[in-house]
Amino acid sequence: MTASERANQLVQIAAEAAAEKLADNIIAYDVSDQLVITDAFVLCSAANDRQVRSIVDEIEKRLREDAGAKPIRREGEREGRWVLLDYADIIVHVQHEEDRVYYALERLWKDCPPVPLPEDINAHSEQRVRAGDGK
Repeated sequence: MTASERANQLVQIAAEAAAEKLADNIIAYDVSDQLVITDAFVLCSAANDRQVRSIVDEIEKRLREDAGAKPIRREGEREGRWVLLDYADIIVHVQHEEDRVYYALERLWKDCPPVPLPEDINAHSEQRVRAGDGK
């Protein structure tokens, strides 16, 4: 089983919205073979709590406007370090950089196939690394 067409559409919109707010290391996994609760995960990170909130706001706005999707559940917004947006078809994780490294969700889902994202989705992160400003 693979992620639904709807899930893939939502993944693309969420990834593009995160990129617009300069989220780092945006990736997506097709978890449909492993989980029955969702088809895909989108993971991204930010340098600080304020940017985490900004990314979350943009993702919600774009998914609502472009796909008519509203989250059925939100968790972690008050702390602003790891916000989970559950859209049933996809789950979006926006994490503070430190939490992303600590929890290493990529390690847990590395056996799941990645969902292809546009090649330039992480271009801003790569530019910062080349300039010596990133990790």
